[in-house]
This record gives sequence, C-alpha cells and structure tokens, in this order.
Amino acid sequence: MFITAAVLAEICSALPLSGSIYIWTAESAGPKYARFFGFVVAWWSCTAWMTFAAGNCQTTANYIVSQLAVWEVDFPGGIGNDNIKWRALIWAISEGILMVAIAINYLPPKWYSNVFRVSMAIYALDFFLSVVWLPIGVSKTYGFRSAKDVFTLTYNGTGAPAGWNWMLSFLFTAGTMIGFDASGHIAEETKNASVVAGRGIITSVVATGVLGFATTILFLFCTPDLDTLFSLGAPQPFVQIYALALGRGGSIVMTVIASVGLILSTSVAIVAASRLIFAVARDGVLPMSSWIGKVDAAKQPKNAVTVMFVFGAALLCTILPSQVAFTSLISAGGIPTTAAYGLIALLRLTMTPNDFTNSHFFLGRWRKPFYVATVIFNAVVFAVQISPFVFPTDAETFNFSCVILGTVTICGILSWYFIPEDKWLRREQIMQQLRVADEPYDGMGAESASVAETHTSTSKRLD
Repeated sequence: MFITAAVLAEICSALPLSGSIYIWTAESAGPKYARFFGFVVAWWSCTAWMTFAAGNCQTTANYIVSQLAVWEVDFPGGIGNDNIKWRALIWAISEGILMVAIAINYLPPKWYSNVFRVSMAIYALDFFLSVVWLPIGVSKTYGFRSAKDVFTLTYNGTGAPAGWNWMLSFLFTAGTMIGFDASGHIAEETKNASVVAGRGIITSVVATGVLGFATTILFLFCTPDLDTLFSLGAPQPFVQIYALALGRGGSIVMTVIASVGLILSTSVAIVAASRLIFAVARDGVLPMSSWIGKVDAAKQPKNAVTVMFVFGAALLCTILPSQVAFTSLISAGGIPTTAAYGLIALLRLTMTPNDFTNSHFFLGRWRKPFYVATVIFNAVVFAVQISPFVFPTDAETFNFSCVILGTVTICGILSWYFIPEDKWLRREQIMQQLRVADEPYDGMGAESASVAETHTSTSKRLD
C-alpha cells in the first residue's frame, strides 16, 4: 500500500483538484477513454465516501453500547442483532452521532482547523494509552499471550480452505489501508497543494502502516485466550478486553476516548467526502447538481454536507429491518476505493505511462514496476473484500458488496451514455488538463491554479 500511495501521490501532485480520484482516473485513461472511466469512478467514489460516514457512526455506537455488556445490564430481549429493540437502540445512537459529526462541518472554516488539532491529540492519546496502559493492565491480570501464539497460532472460523482463511484476515485490515486519497479531495483548499496534498497521501499511509503494524502485534500479545475472546458478547469486544485488563473504570475511559476520536474521525471524513460530492455535482453529474454544487459565502460546500447527512441518515435506517442489509450496504464502502486505486495504476501502465512528468513525486524509472505492484496488490485486496466470510455460503452470509458495486458501475455507465459530452469532461478539457499536468513546475504553485482553472472553466454556471 506504500507503493499504491506513491502512485497516487504522483498524479495528485500533477492534478491537485477537489474530487480528485475520478479526475485522476479520467486523465490516466487518456483522451479517448477519459469520460467513460471518469464517470464510473465518480460513482464508485461517491458510493464509498458516502457510506463510510454511516458505517463509522454505527462503529462508534457499538463502542458505546458495549458498556452495557461490561456492566452486565439486562437489556430487554437481550444484546444481539436478532433483537429489534437492540437494533433500534443502535440506530438511535448512530443517528445522534451522525448529527454531531455533521454539525461540526457547519462550523466556520477558521474554527475547523482546531477540530483537526483536537482530533490528532485524541488519536495520539488513544495510541499512547493503548501501548502503555493496556499492556500494564494485562500484565497485572490475565497475562500476555506467548510469542508462539502470536506468530504461529491460526484459527479457522470461516469454513474456508486454510489458505483463503488466512487471506480473509485482510478483510479486517484493508479498511484502514484505504482512504488516504482524502488529502487530494481538499487540494483546492490547500496551500501549495501540488506538494502538500501528495505528501499528505504518502505520510498518512506510512503512519498508518508503521504504527498500525506495531499496534496490531501489541494487541495480539494483549488479547486473552481464544476461549475467553470468543465468549465476549459485546458488539465491540475490545471494550470488554479493556474491562478485563483495566477494570470497569478503565474501560469507560478508553471507550470515551475511542468514541470521541471516532466522532471526530467521521467529521474529518465528511470534510473530504463533501468536497468530492461537491466536485462531482459542480460538473453536473448528480441529480440536483445545480444546488449541491453551490458554495456559501465562506466558500464552503455546505449543501454537499447536507446531502451527506440525508444519505447517511437514510442508510442508517436500514439497521431497523435487518442488520444484514446494513452490513451489506456499508461493506461496499471500501471496495470501490480499492478498485479505483488499482484501476488508476492499470490505466497509468497501459494508457499514459509517460505523462505527468512535472509531478513533484514523479516515479521515474520505478513507475512501471510500481504500477504493476499496485494493480496486483489491490486486485488481491479487492478479491478478499468481495469474498463471503462464512463457508458454505447462503443468503444470510452472502457478501452482497459485489452486487452493489456492479449496480453502481452500471449507473456510472448509464450516466456516461446519456449525459452529453459538452456537460461533463469534454475532450478539449481533458486535453488541456493533460497539457497543464505536463508543464514544467515554475516553483510558485502556478500549475495547480492552472489545473483548477481549467477544470472549473466549463462549470462556472453552477457556482
């Protein structure tokens, strides 16, 4: 994924635009196929980012309600997704969390920088307590797992063949390995974007990879034995692990920190997602584009934020009739992004391998090996993400994410077919962006302004 980040940083530096990922795809495809792939990935990206917020809200709700299991509260009907009262509780809390995350996005821009700073402080505190306080608590209670268990023990709870069961471990980690294209979505609001946005892509992946790997190994040492682990009945078992290691009071502290961090993380994700939706609407692709693509007096896409709220609130309502339905919908969130990462690399390899040479992160002679590695790796992750997780598979365990992705892809193709070329991604616009992307850098960031000006020249009417 480091290599994937380098590939995206290369094109991000050359084309630092809001809604970046579908523009990167279109330009990577070259003039002939740009509109087709641009439409498809625009739909993929909107699906991914709009479902992420709802999924994150339910994740946060699971942390909060897991305290009921810690304190052994007798919930009517029991704690479980087969209980409609329980699902209603999860739904209500999730909707409230979504409202808070959306409300933060309505703050004045000058205040929002403080939200980023507070978010980073909470993430750092959570990480510090996890690597210091948790191990101390484990050492004083149930004790650490052995190195043999951590590095050699396997468990097949899926019914899949042993090799594929091991591969399915990526299902849990792949979600944290994507989404780093977010810094590209806010590039038009970033100073010296051709450098800063690309650097943000790379540094976020490095931080996630290095610190995430260290944390994963630590957590493996800190988890109780498998019998105890599988007996934990909370929606978020880690809350009960905190309780076992740190006591009930300690679990409350860690749950509060994790929940606040997740709420702020959701709010930050909405920043990136709303800019993507704004950019797609600005170009006239979405229904009600003329309204969604407007900005307020502070030049903020508040209407796009409102769309995020309406979509997320509606998506969360699917928790009520069926948790399986909701899980299937949000499971499709990361898959389009993984597919887009691999597609961009494939198009760079086959269509435009010698373009974007002005990028601050131009890969030079390493570019083709990097493109190949990115295609292969993301194809593997994609295959894992669309795989069923329980074998043999029936209607209850089928992974509907592939069906959802196929439906979204058809919507993108239909949009490409029916929306006239003069409405979005005209050929001359694509050619102009390719020329600008290959212009020598003048040292003052002028190429970013030129790209943005070219991109918006056909859609000023929507502003």
